Amino acid sequence: MCDPAAGRDGRSRRALRLPGGRSDQCHLLRHQREGAHPRRERPGRPPSDYYQYLLTGGTGQASGVPDARVSYAGHNASALPNGPFQLTNANFPYDSYAASPVHRFFQMWQQLDCTVKAAKKNGDFGCQNDLYPWVETTVGAGSNGASQTVYANGPFTNLSTGEGSTAMGFYNVQQGDAPYLKTLADTYSMSDNFHQGVNGGAGANHIMLGFADAIYFENGQGKAATPPNNLVDPNAPGTPVSGSSALSEIENPDPMPGTNNFYSQDGYGGGSGSPTAVAPKASYGGGSYVNCADNTQPGVVPILDYLSALPNPAPSRCQKGHYYLVNNYNPGYFGDGSNAYIDANPNNFVFTVPPVTVKSIGDLLNDREVTWAYYGDQFNRYLADKYQQNWNSGDEYCNICNWAQYSTSIMTDADQRAAHLRDTTDLYAQIAEGTLPAVSYVKPSGLVDGHPASSKLNLFEGFTKKIVEAVKANRALWDETAIFVTFDEGGGYYDSGFVQPVDFFGDGPRIPFIAVSKYSRGGHLSHTYTDHASIVKFIEYNWDLGPITRRSRDNLPNPETSSANPYVPVNGPAIGDLVDPFRF
Repeated sequence: MCDPAAGRDGRSRRALRLPGGRSDQCHLLRHQREGAHPRRERPGRPPSDYYQYLLTGGTGQASGVPDARVSYAGHNASALPNGPFQLTNANFPYDSYAASPVHRFFQMWQQLDCTVKAAKKNGDFGCQNDLYPWVETTVGAGSNGASQTVYANGPFTNLSTGEGSTAMGFYNVQQGDAPYLKTLADTYSMSDNFHQGVNGGAGANHIMLGFADAIYFENGQGKAATPPNNLVDPNAPGTPVSGSSALSEIENPDPMPGTNNFYSQDGYGGGSGSPTAVAPKASYGGGSYVNCADNTQPGVVPILDYLSALPNPAPSRCQKGHYYLVNNYNPGYFGDGSNAYIDANPNNFVFTVPPVTVKSIGDLLNDREVTWAYYGDQFNRYLADKYQQNWNSGDEYCNICNWAQYSTSIMTDADQRAAHLRDTTDLYAQIAEGTLPAVSYVKPSGLVDGHPASSKLNLFEGFTKKIVEAVKANRALWDETAIFVTFDEGGGYYDSGFVQPVDFFGDGPRIPFIAVSKYSRGGHLSHTYTDHASIVKFIEYNWDLGPITRRSRDNLPNPETSSANPYVPVNGPAIGDLVDPFRF
């Protein structure tokens, strides 16, 4: 782990703010003349007063250069002062697409910059949150083993990753940003101490939402195995060094020789991802697994040493010989239950997890005959397009976000799939009918999930509003429903809040959490430390269930705190069960 050249105060002065997101209007929709919007709302889309935002917000910016829209405290994107800056301004309205900061596992651990020395000094867990832009500019989202020159298609500079100081931007709700989420927070209850459960991105955090644990590479018979770990030629990554594969799926955050923090192997996967691709365009890299019980593995020792030296040591939760998935990989099953890992169709994606046998909250609910469903926006389109070849014409279902699609017990049973895997069209119909299951997970599509660059926060607000208003309109359902509104992760944006590492995998920074219910009114603010596994704990509390497994995070105790600091558990690692926002 390295220090940035410009100090440790949040961002390097050389880290420029670069643009991101669509440069023009939404590429999936034809522009309609004013007043030509459909009168009837279509399932899966925001309510009519948000529909317009699918057609607006293009950046108008070129890529790879400082974002000309950025202006803060009298400074443009090339001369921002150290520290966070407000993203929105007269030239950068709230309804704008913005860049997406890196949010991957080892990158986020580096950005948090957690040390035992700082923990002893500050009386918390010592995460200083001061390396965000440095990590953005030195490695970004990884190169899959390609050299800096190949990655940058020329000399590597502070602009090469396309991120700059993107992570330091923030939305200002006191000046009108996120108006609907603010209304919910003011009306109901929220947490200012809720965290993403895993350092990194969407896939691993959705897995935490369903398993309260990390999953690992299996051999197809329920046993831990070793992922592909082939050599990658940094100068010709699409040409396998030996044999026919350049897949290198084990993380190596050690810097390449002669570089300042440019990881040796890390990334979402290079090349086309097709299982039939060959040199010089073979699929390559994809470092996303880590055997964290082995202290000879790259990147493992600094985290294990830190966890074990804390005043309240945190267990690693790493088992011998297990390669845990810490970044985004496709699930082991398609929505129709077929095995995605062994599918050799040229249109398939090789960066896929083998089917897993780890027990999930779905199994626990099934055992106790508690009804549940996962509603994935555009799931029905995905069923007809399992290789997602129509991504640019409307199929933006998020397969990595559906934790149930990783589970062998659910996906190999046709009755289980039919009962538990649904589209949001089913959600809206069941809300109107008052026939929702006891537990519902709801995930928006990539169009409206609020993810930086590919979506906008106002579209997520519209998606949320449609559900909340529909539930409130059904009085019987509203009387017995709690709606949790949260994110899978913080999008890679900086946060100043305290972070409690509970094991090798996280926690990560704070993310929004709002509890919407007739029993959570009054603008209550919860300081109790919670994360994604707390949602699992709430389900278990409400339906009197035990923990999923003996090692899952839902075994952790509820936090105890001192009067001097309600945020930091004195009995850590500890996470709450999300009961305190309610007043029954």
